[in-house]
Amino acid sequence: MGKMKAIRNKMSNNDVIIIGAGAAGMMCAAVAGAKGQKVLLLDHAKAVGEKIRISGGGRCNFTNLYCGPNHFISQNPHFSKSALAGYGPQDFISLVESYDIKWHEKTLGQLFCDDRSTQIVNMLKRECKNNGVSIKLETEIFDVRQQGNDFSVNTSKGEFTANALVVACGGPSIPKMGASAYGYKIAESFGLKIIEPCAALVPLVFTDGLKAELKSLSGISVQAHVHHGKTMFAEALLFTHRGLSGPSILQISSYWSPGDRIRVNLAPEHDVLRELKTARTQHPKQSPAGFLSGFLPQKLAQYLAKDCQYSRLADMHDRAVMNLANAVNDWQLKPAGSEGFRTAEVTRGGVDTNALSSKTMECKTVPNLYFIGEVVDVTGHLGGHNFQWAWASAVACGNAL
Repeated sequence: MGKMKAIRNKMSNNDVIIIGAGAAGMMCAAVAGAKGQKVLLLDHAKAVGEKIRISGGGRCNFTNLYCGPNHFISQNPHFSKSALAGYGPQDFISLVESYDIKWHEKTLGQLFCDDRSTQIVNMLKRECKNNGVSIKLETEIFDVRQQGNDFSVNTSKGEFTANALVVACGGPSIPKMGASAYGYKIAESFGLKIIEPCAALVPLVFTDGLKAELKSLSGISVQAHVHHGKTMFAEALLFTHRGLSGPSILQISSYWSPGDRIRVNLAPEHDVLRELKTARTQHPKQSPAGFLSGFLPQKLAQYLAKDCQYSRLADMHDRAVMNLANAVNDWQLKPAGSEGFRTAEVTRGGVDTNALSSKTMECKTVPNLYFIGEVVDVTGHLGGHNFQWAWASAVACGNAL
């Protein structure tokens, strides 16, 4: 019924229709509007920029000082270079500072608002308003099609047309916030290939047996090196009631696939084998758990030492020493899975970059059709890189409209 009513509504003509009022969509709308384009921004959500609002613990990790192509995963590792070169972290910092938004740097170049993330949302809303962008929220989209040289978008609030269409509706991560795979459906309707989407920057979960075994470690955090093949991240690791989380695990999850093993060094500042051999001589009466608790949380030390059948270091033979050292410096495990899109910060995969211009984000086979932000097969590391991709791809597209 709603669809039939929408079709009867008067058609509205625009220069550009952008689907998705998130980070990339609002940024692109503002840039295109500043060029004098008549821009209509559509979203089914009740509010714009919801992922911005919840990001960074409510303070929005809006970019990273060291953002570059090496911080992204894609079937084409070179695709992000042009957009990132055209609009870098300093460009967005300049915009933030022009609104007198105070910010600070945390570790590894991560930039956060001193105050709330809503400052970034309000900044983008103001940019859109100042540049004449029309925003329609709580607008369900029924279908998108091409009519001659125009694009037609049929919605619960009417049917709208435009010379150009920009798809900026993200991926399916965090569905409770309204995220969906709708952008992929639009791409496929125009014949574009989708690189299989999967949850990224997401906690990993244990098998039921290991989950029960490690239940007592929930809440413990250590600095760790986490490896997947040749990829390694050196950041905090957190034991949870379901498995593993923390920055190092979220990072490695973007590379992990079901069935893969990961390797964890729980004490990267310590050569446990060498230190154990020394302690066996100098402190022969010390227990294995007592030795480990000198540099690891006590509960974790007790868990790692539980399979050691010796109560004193002096009684441990070389193989036992080696096994205990490996349990700390080279803990190998096969996660049962991830927490999935429910808690994933982003989606890995998306619209195949081979179908798009890296300079403008325009579809090579469908003129005036663009894809930007998370919907594209470009996934950033944790720490502000995904937002920088949103800003950069949006600006590249906005300038081309």
